[in-house]
Amino acid sequence: MSNDQPGQPQQPSSELDEDAIAFAEGIFDLARNGGTQMLAPLLDAGVPPDIRTSSGDSLLMLASYHGHLETTRLLLEKGADPDLPNDRLQTPLAGVVFKGEMAIVNLLLEKGAGVDSRPEGAKTPLMYAAMFNNAEMVERLLEAGADRDVVDAEGNTALSLAKAMDAGDVIRLLEAD
Repeated sequence: MSNDQPGQPQQPSSELDEDAIAFAEGIFDLARNGGTQMLAPLLDAGVPPDIRTSSGDSLLMLASYHGHLETTRLLLEKGADPDLPNDRLQTPLAGVVFKGEMAIVNLLLEKGAGVDSRPEGAKTPLMYAAMFNNAEMVERLLEAGADRDVVDAEGNTALSLAKAMDAGDVIRLLEAD
């Protein structure tokens, strides 16, 4: 039975919603898997560079976290916000620091990511590098102007987190002046 009768409200089709969801998932997969060539025309056609997954991960977060330098570069060139946090209060720079992707860290910093950018009370990229004893990353972030004295919502600094994780290499770096 059709509900095309005059005066009867039309029931929305879930098919359109399912198609839209599938399209969005495909875009997220392109970012996650480094599909730069396929993603570029979609961005040119109007797909917002800051579209986010249900957990708040932006295309830039997906591309950078998964180590795709050229996809990260494309998204930044198309206007993606380098400081847009996800639902876990992590910025793309914090995610990349965690993964140890120095080339992408350098690109994000070069393209305007705030070295200490974070939602209020969240951990900074320096805190993540300190927690995981990544001395090279701590040095790079300090070189970029990271503030070693920033405090998160629990009252932690990069140094206190490094000490809690027994991150000896980083403790020495953060205590040195």
